[in-house]
Amino acid sequence: MTLISDARPPESPLIETIWRAHSEDGGTFISTAATRGEIVIARWQGQNSITVRGPETQATDAEYPAGAEFFGITLKLGVFMPHLPPALLLDRADAALPTAGDRAFWLKGAAWELPTFDNADTFIDRLARQELLVRDAVVAAALADQPPDFTPRTVRRRFLTATGLTPGTIRQIERARHALTLLRQGRPILDVVFEAGYFDQPHLTRSLRQFMGRTPAQIARPAWPDPYGVIYGEVLENTP
Repeated sequence: MTLISDARPPESPLIETIWRAHSEDGGTFISTAATRGEIVIARWQGQNSITVRGPETQATDAEYPAGAEFFGITLKLGVFMPHLPPALLLDRADAALPTAGDRAFWLKGAAWELPTFDNADTFIDRLARQELLVRDAVVAAALADQPPDFTPRTVRRRFLTATGLTPGTIRQIERARHALTLLRQGRPILDVVFEAGYFDQPHLTRSLRQFMGRTPAQIARPAWPDPYGVIYGEVLENTP
């Protein structure tokens, strides 16, 4: 195991989770499809960096270096930076923010202190107060099963602006993640097909290959390693 991580629940209503990790050795992992954006701070070889990440619509292989430290803030679905629309950050087109010395970075013409694992909630709330981070109320209402008083076309447009994804794509990714969780809990594959709402096992297999980077059998295999599941949704070690 080369990636070690932990996470904590947030206090801010704009945050999904707050996580941190460090790598003992270099390696690769499968960065799975995810619907939520993130702000990630990394330290490697004595240098800090801060990156704003968008959603991912498919699983991809990614590398991580040895001796790196990571800390991330996963945002609630529909929370985004208006000047960095999620659609422009789609599929790992990440935005690296310029640093200002060792402990600060530049954002919209002002220097900000780099957040930490412990003060991430305060950092996010400060961004929201200055309207550098917003949450679309229409998206929030739709996700809470409270149909907003807008046409489906308007709702779809609001989802694209706030998340970079259509409601349909979000449902597909979340269903695949639900299926992955069930399989990791030891549920039989055919039961997962039914419980997650797939047409049949080939439908489940295609979905998990696209979004999670693994087949149902690979995920369900008891010996399948699962050392790390925090960086940008569900991170799976890329081993044979």
